[in-house]
Order: sequence, then structure tokens, then C-alpha cells
Amino acid sequence: MNDGASNLVLPLHPIESPYYVRGVPLSPEVRFGQLLVTGPPGSGKTTLVERLGGWPGEGYVDLSHKGWWRDRALALRPREIHLGLPFVDQPEALALFDTAWLEGWQRLQLDPTQIQIPPPRRSLLGIDWRRRFAFEFLLPDPETIVADRLERARRGTHPIDQHIEPEQIRAQVETCARLAIILHHAGMIVHVRERALAIPARLAITPEASSHGAQTQRP
Repeated sequence: MNDGASNLVLPLHPIESPYYVRGVPLSPEVRFGQLLVTGPPGSGKTTLVERLGGWPGEGYVDLSHKGWWRDRALALRPREIHLGLPFVDQPEALALFDTAWLEGWQRLQLDPTQIQIPPPRRSLLGIDWRRRFAFEFLLPDPETIVADRLERARRGTHPIDQHIEPEQIRAQVETCARLAIILHHAGMIVHVRERALAIPARLAITPEASSHGAQTQRP
């Protein structure tokens, strides 16, 4: 995945032989009840969850909080999840729609060292928290999100659409892509799709490669 303007390249392999739930393609390695749908504002999260017949209502999880994997917001799945993310020199985690992020996005840098990763399973009877959830990242290209949010703004359904800045949306997509790599490297189940009904893809990065961060290319 390359949005054409960002330096971030997210190499993906489309899932082979997906199965379908209500017309939505899913990876064979994922159970319906594992799904956590996330992504930047306007990416189609609500559309995907509604199409799946998932749990209504948005959840919020702070990934910098130790034990976030036990949060009650994750008990009912599939559902849409907004993620609180740690940024360098920020005292608190921020979602990508928080005022502090929207006002400071040009200087804010994701801080991977503060992202809490679930512990590995320690016994055969223990819970494998790293495989308990399947993160489904909706990551359309930024231009698509801009167009969709402009259309949504005409309907006036989301206050966040009152101010749409393409470069800011590009930064949101890139931040989510970087998070997908971090979670993948940690051994969690991560898939990426460009639209709600698109066939999901897995990251074509080995854990060893992803430990060095995303691949980049110069514009």
C-alpha cells in the first residue's frame, strides 16, 4: 500500500480463498467473533461493522494502558474500535480525532515504545491474548477518504467533517499503517483492506523485517 504522496510503503498480500459473512470477505484464519475494526476517521469502519451485523456502538481502547486487552470495550465483537495512541512528549494517549491531535498533527510522532503488547501465552490452558483479537485496519488511500468525507460533510452527520485537510488525512492513514506494522511485528493478527467490501490482505513483512520499521521510498 502506497498512498502516492506519503513516504510509507505497506507491502500487502491479498488473502487467498476468503470466506464470506453477509457478503463481506474475511480471512480463513480469522473467526467472526475476533474482529476489531479500526482505521482513520472516514475510512468506512461503521459501514463494515454494520454490514457484518456486528456490535453497534463505538469502543475506545488506550493502547498505552497496561492490560488494555482486558478492557470491557473488547468483550463484544465484531465492533468498531477507536484507539488511543502514545505520541512523543505527550502526557496522554490521543485518538486521531482528538482536538490535541488535530491541532498538533504536524509535529506529533507515534511513540512505539509506549504501546503495550499483550504477554505471550504461558501455558496450554492460558489465554493467548496476542491471538485473541483480529485487527482489521480499513486504510483507503487518502484521496478516497477526502472524497468520502466531503460527501459526508454535505449531509452534516459528523462534526469532524467541518474541517477537512487532505495532508492531515494523509497523516492519519500513515499513522494507522505504522500501527498495523507494530502490532503485526508483535505477533498479533492484523489485516488491511482498502474498502469495507474489499478482500483483506496480510502484511508481507516478516517479524524480523518489521522490527526495523516500515519500508520507505522517496517521492
